[in-house]
Amino acid sequence: MDTITLGELASLLDQHRLAATLEGDPSVAVAGAACDSRQVTTGNIFVCKGAAFRPEFLSAALEAGAAAYLCTPDAAPGLAAVAPGVPRILCADIRPAMAWVSKAAWGSPDRDLQIVGITGTKGKSTTAYLLQTLLDAAGPEPCAIFGTHAIFDGTGTFESANTTPEPPDLWRHLANARRSGLRRVVMEVSSQALKYDRVLGLSLSVACFLNIGNDHVSPVEHPSFEDYLAAKLRIFELAGRCVVNLSGGHADEALAAARARGAEVTTFSLDDPAADVCATAVAPAAHGMDFTCRTPEWTRDVYLSLLGEHNVEDALAAVACARAVGVDDPAALDALADAHVPGRMEVRPTADGSIVTIVDYAHNDISYRRFFDTVDEFFPGAYKVAFFGVSGGKALDRYRDLPAIGSRRADYVILTSDDPGPEDPAELCHKIAANLAPGTPHAEEPDREAACELAFAHARAHVAEQGGRVVVCALGKGAETEMRIGSEDVSYEPDGAHLARLVAAYDAEAPQAR
Repeated sequence: MDTITLGELASLLDQHRLAATLEGDPSVAVAGAACDSRQVTTGNIFVCKGAAFRPEFLSAALEAGAAAYLCTPDAAPGLAAVAPGVPRILCADIRPAMAWVSKAAWGSPDRDLQIVGITGTKGKSTTAYLLQTLLDAAGPEPCAIFGTHAIFDGTGTFESANTTPEPPDLWRHLANARRSGLRRVVMEVSSQALKYDRVLGLSLSVACFLNIGNDHVSPVEHPSFEDYLAAKLRIFELAGRCVVNLSGGHADEALAAARARGAEVTTFSLDDPAADVCATAVAPAAHGMDFTCRTPEWTRDVYLSLLGEHNVEDALAAVACARAVGVDDPAALDALADAHVPGRMEVRPTADGSIVTIVDYAHNDISYRRFFDTVDEFFPGAYKVAFFGVSGGKALDRYRDLPAIGSRRADYVILTSDDPGPEDPAELCHKIAANLAPGTPHAEEPDREAACELAFAHARAHVAEQGGRVVVCALGKGAETEMRIGSEDVSYEPDGAHLARLVAAYDAEAPQAR
């Protein structure tokens, strides 16, 4: 791994007006950065950040081989007590300083990679996976992906802690991708990452703006929609080329921000034929969607193995991004026939077709509407049982919107946990129950695995008593395997695996036993 000296890092922070003060030998060699003591490797500079930071984290980092540390002046006295004589840099603002130091300490790998950054209220994960599918099909080496659920950087696949990693982790994964011989990286870029400098200094080959809805607005995220939109639009400041959805809401602002960058802009749209990449003849097909994709150079028919028009829109975004990085091979679209996005519209029917389970990560008003529209399109007239919750202490609009939409679109609702975090799970369920449509048949079951069992049992009872088809809708958690309860991440059986067991048990029973 390349190294950089502590003195060079301090000089870099001074160049960015972050008032760096170096204490210790400026010739100390630094290789890599970390903000989690469990991720420290020999030679790292360790970043002391966050309201929950404790001096023992620094002690653990030094034991793991950290060569120096970065902190703010107010934290310096307490940290000197546990690490006397250890070289360090004091900086005025830890978040931008962490970003610049991490990039330099990991050797600025973005210089040698094509990186596509994707932002939007809805569709980031699907677009990222579909783009990875197209780029993998074009080859010759696999494409790295950094997303909400997982990170593949060429050295392995890791579960994500955030949609966009903190800078030391982001640059470590980028360095791993370069070291592994990968050329392309697809990454989701959250509004929080843009607002709080997680991607500061990152050079994107392409920045993609999918859409924006009224989400993530709360005292602990974005204080207003205007702040949320402004954060999203910052992605264009990082890019040489831009991709914009003409039908994604606030497209005029997105186009203006992209053009202000002086970048080349590619547009896409599900319903605007003026876009560079657009679709016609969109229609449901067996377990997926058929559509015709048109670009300025070619037109071809496509089968996408995902349900719903919104997934066709995400596929168009992926095509536009692929073209922007120089992959414009219509034959690569054949790969979309086998595309899989973990936790997105995962459909599993019973053998007799009487019960259909669908797992989806839908977790805001836009995605809820899209989800239920798709269910109604593919399973018209079906009785719908939905179980879902809201994340505690985050986007407060979800407390109102999700139960309101879910109860209007489903026939029976079970309120359960979805990362309750700082809130009591039972109290949170009760709180959001107040926003159900009046008279909605519902239950409250904070234990998500128990809620899954309850939903399937209700579906079975409905089939036995009234016949017809029942769709069980598991919303919010997708393929996730952990639940944030309090300050702990607690393992649980993912919705898809749990429902698969229930479907298998149902299928194994003799028909006469039902």
